[in-house]
Parts: sequence; C-alpha cells; structure tokens
Amino acid sequence: MKIAGFLKTTLLDWDGMVACTVYLQGCNFTCPYCHNRDIVVSDNVTEIPEEQVLDYIKDNSDFLDGVVVSGGEPLMNKDIHKFLGKLKALNVKVKLDTNGSLPDVLDDLIGSELVDMVAMDLKSSLNERYDAAAGCAVDIEKIRKSISVIIDSGIEHEFRTTAVPVYVKEEDIRNICKNIKGAKRYRIHQFRNKFTIDAALSVIDPYPVSRLTAMADIAKEYVKDVKIRGV
Repeated sequence: MKIAGFLKTTLLDWDGMVACTVYLQGCNFTCPYCHNRDIVVSDNVTEIPEEQVLDYIKDNSDFLDGVVVSGGEPLMNKDIHKFLGKLKALNVKVKLDTNGSLPDVLDDLIGSELVDMVAMDLKSSLNERYDAAAGCAVDIEKIRKSISVIIDSGIEHEFRTTAVPVYVKEEDIRNICKNIKGAKRYRIHQFRNKFTIDAALSVIDPYPVSRLTAMADIAKEYVKDVKIRGV
C-alpha cells in the first residue's frame, strides 16, 4: 500500500461531507488530461506512512464525516481490502473513487460492506473512443460490468465525466448516460488545462459554461440528478 498524498480536510471530494482524502499510488490508465500525474506516472513520490493517516483519522473522528480513497486507481492495490477494513474499524464512512476497470474487486468490496459510496469516472463513449480518453487499451465490458455492479448494489454512488474538448462532445454524453440509465447521480466536470500528463492539452481552452449546460441537459434525459462541477 503506497499512500502518495493525504488531504486532511476537504468539503469538495464528497458532497455534503467533511472528509479527508487518501491518494494511493499507481494507475492502470494514463488519461492525457489527468492532473494527478505524479501519482500516476512517477515513482519519485514521498510515501506517507499508513499509521500516520490512520492516527489522524482516529484523532479527528469527532469532526470527520468520512474518508475518500482515491488515486490513481485504488483497486490496483493488493492490500485495499485490509486498508478499507482499518478505516471502517475507525467508525468512519468510506467513499471510493475508481475508473471501473476492476469490477470483480469492486463487487467484492461493496459486498463486504467496506465502502459506503462509489464515484466512478466515465471517460467518453463506451466504444472505440474510450481508449484515447483513457490513454490505453480498455476492456469496455469491464467498464459496463462495474456500472452494473454499482447500480444493482443500491450503494450510494455517482458517475462523472471530465468534459475534455478533445475527447468528450455532446454525442459522448448521450452515449455515456444511455449506459448509466437508472443511476442516482451524474456529474460533468470542467476540464482544467494545467498540470496534465499530455502537455499539449495546456493550449486547449475548456468548454464555455453554455456548452457544459447543453451537455447537462442531454444527461438529464437519462439521469434525474445532474450537476456541473468546477465552473
């Protein structure tokens, strides 16, 4: 278990909750627009001792509502079950961020009641466009399986997409939302063109709010609760 970052307090990573966020090292995607590039592509990261994180959570459980476990891709870590178990033993709620590429691990964590909420990123249309947005070859059937695992479980959840102009257009939002019909929440994130893995994206302007609003209107045809973040 490599903890590459620890945000002690956040009101942004879990709606309506005072949380801390634990960032785990490593990812099996290399999304060109990812702004956590040091966690994803660099091994030159100073690790934070697990005990330090757990002690902080224990000492501050009076005001922390929950812990967000993010990355990278947290489910790649072979000790993820053990780590989430330690968090649950501290009587805090756990939110998991995932790219959905490891549905069997996700299903096991949910079934073991080690997770209270799941936020899953959906990069683009669930077709050949997905590989470009993820920066690697993706097994789309595993993405579809993760969607089903989340929705069918009844767990608190949201799906989300970063609206990168190169990879996400209105037709992609429609394709995504058709595939998550019945989901509780969908969030469209504004693209940030700084600190990306692909430096070429730094010259691409984010969509104007009007374009994001049009995308949100499409999403609302399939998912009741849709919001835009980062504008």
